[in-house]
Amino acid sequence: MWRVLALGILGPWFVERLLHGAAGPAREKGCKMGFRDDFLWGGATAANQCEGAYNVDGRGLANVDVMPHGKDRFAVGMGVRKMLDFEDGYFYPAQTGIDFYHRYKEDIALFAEMGFKTFRMSLAWTRIFPNGDETEPNEAGLAFYEDVFRECQKHGIEPLVTITHFDCPIHLIKEYGGWRNRKLIDFYKNLARVLFTRYKGLVKYWLTFNEINMILHLPFMGAGLVFEEGEDKKAVEYLAAHNELVASAWATKIAHEIDPDVKIGCMLAAGSYYPYSCRPEDVRAAQLANQDNYFFVDVQSRGYYPSYALKKLEHEGIDVGMTDEDKQILAENTVDFISFSYYSTRCAAGEGSDAPKTEGNAFAGAKNPYLKESQWGWAIDPLGFRITLNDLYDRYQKPLFVVENGLGAKDVVEEDGSINDDYRIDYLRQHIETMRDAVVEDGVDLLGYTTWGPIDLVSAGTGEMSKRYGFIYVDRDDAGNGTLARSKKKSFDWYKKVIATNGEDLS
Repeated sequence: MWRVLALGILGPWFVERLLHGAAGPAREKGCKMGFRDDFLWGGATAANQCEGAYNVDGRGLANVDVMPHGKDRFAVGMGVRKMLDFEDGYFYPAQTGIDFYHRYKEDIALFAEMGFKTFRMSLAWTRIFPNGDETEPNEAGLAFYEDVFRECQKHGIEPLVTITHFDCPIHLIKEYGGWRNRKLIDFYKNLARVLFTRYKGLVKYWLTFNEINMILHLPFMGAGLVFEEGEDKKAVEYLAAHNELVASAWATKIAHEIDPDVKIGCMLAAGSYYPYSCRPEDVRAAQLANQDNYFFVDVQSRGYYPSYALKKLEHEGIDVGMTDEDKQILAENTVDFISFSYYSTRCAAGEGSDAPKTEGNAFAGAKNPYLKESQWGWAIDPLGFRITLNDLYDRYQKPLFVVENGLGAKDVVEEDGSINDDYRIDYLRQHIETMRDAVVEDGVDLLGYTTWGPIDLVSAGTGEMSKRYGFIYVDRDDAGNGTLARSKKKSFDWYKKVIATNGEDLS
């Protein structure tokens, strides 16, 4: 009787969840109580953090190349310390990275040994168009990435490719002011058209902009913005954000026209904001912080500016230059899936709070007293991963893809060459467990999971090598010393087992 009543009152969707559990899309794919059978396990990198070879085969200079290691890196990333070329007295780790450019076959073979189903990587814009505004691409750059994709496919690995992972050609910054200029939309469209044409059949999954919301936190790194004294920084940031959002929609349109089989995703630096307390001012602060974070994906997923964003721009007197064509392009070219990075949740406190402050991954806020922190002061919150997955899926009802998650830590090489990174295993185990709960118990539709930094690479935030994420150790230190030799950590075999069992064996 109760089943009949439930069906009549609550509807078939709820009853399905009630009677059979909320496995949702996982069940439809034939995976009864876990991840879908075609779940895409793998790892994620970025060109500027691993490739090196910054001046090889016609590559031009980009913003990410001129971000130095050391005390000035943050100021450069913020756009308040102008640095548009290499300067004496600084070390620039992106010049060499981990030399993936010359070692990609070795690295991809190691990924294959772990059983990767997918490899997230990015393209260096300046390898394809050295200045960014050329009409014809650089063939050497196109050929390099084609070779990488074919190497992936040789090993049965699906490339997941980010068009722009913080890369902006220096020429476009000097000549046009970076993404504050609408002309970059056309340059990006040209880049997208070349990529989707050249790599048709080689790449199925694309992301337009990495962590697009980083414009509001590290604007030089996120959008090539350098601010002049007295300039309205917020207005410039939202203007650049608008131009990137329109460019992303155009890329989505171009991709689907060239190859209807490709899937285009957006990407944000995710992590739900908690209120520091149940004090209404703290709850409101968290609400506003979440809106700032979701704004970009709201547009990319829904196809229009949400009312809270329109009101904010109106109140602050910001004109993003919205045209009728912009509105149409945004509305008609929403993304196929939502991808995101997750490292931690955040905490917000309103006016009058005495909450202690902290900062992790460029997101400042109140310190959560209930969470432990990493060696770099990032909150560790596995349950928050499940909360964030639910928040995103509830908001968008589109498939999700976790494209960054990992622990930056100092590793010790023992006398016998072993690296016993149990702390990394423990971190990932806890996060994969809660991710699985989000799929099996909550019904989140999840396409895949790529850990950040399957191989040690240069940290985006600090420029360090000592902040290691990988299953594969790279012999290189913060000053650029080392052989660049690769070696397996204890976590290598652990992740291999996780993939082989589709996330069932996390021991």
